[in-house]
Amino acid sequence: MKYMLLIYGNEEAFTSVGAETLAEIIRETDALNQELFESGELVGAYGVADQENAKMVRVTDGTPVVTDGPYAEAKEFLGSFMIVDCDSPERALEIAARAPSARYWGVEVRPLMHEANVEP
Repeated sequence: MKYMLLIYGNEEAFTSVGAETLAEIIRETDALNQELFESGELVGAYGVADQENAKMVRVTDGTPVVTDGPYAEAKEFLGSFMIVDCDSPERALEIAARAPSARYWGVEVRPLMHEANVEP
C-alpha cells in the first residue's frame, strides 16, 4: 500500500533551527531516502518550491482563471513530501517517525486513496 508523508513548515520554522541543523536534517533525510530506496519502499521524495511560486487554477464558466499563491491561506505550507510503498499503516508511521523533520515540524501520513480503497 502506498502512503504520502507530508512535511509542512514555514520560513520562520525552517530558519529557527539554524543553518547547521537544517543542513544536518537534509543529510539525514537523504540517508533515510537512500535506505528506503534500497529496500524498495521509497517511490519518490520531492521538495516543493516556496508558496510564492504556487499558482491556483480554477475553471469558471469554462474559462480557466490563474491566480498567484497557494490554495489555502495558512501559516504553514507544504515543504516536501515522500511517497512510500510499504506493507502496513504501522510501517508508514514508523518511517514517518524516522524522518528528521518529525523532530522539528511533524510529518503527516496519508494513505493514497486509489491504493488503499479509502472512501472520500
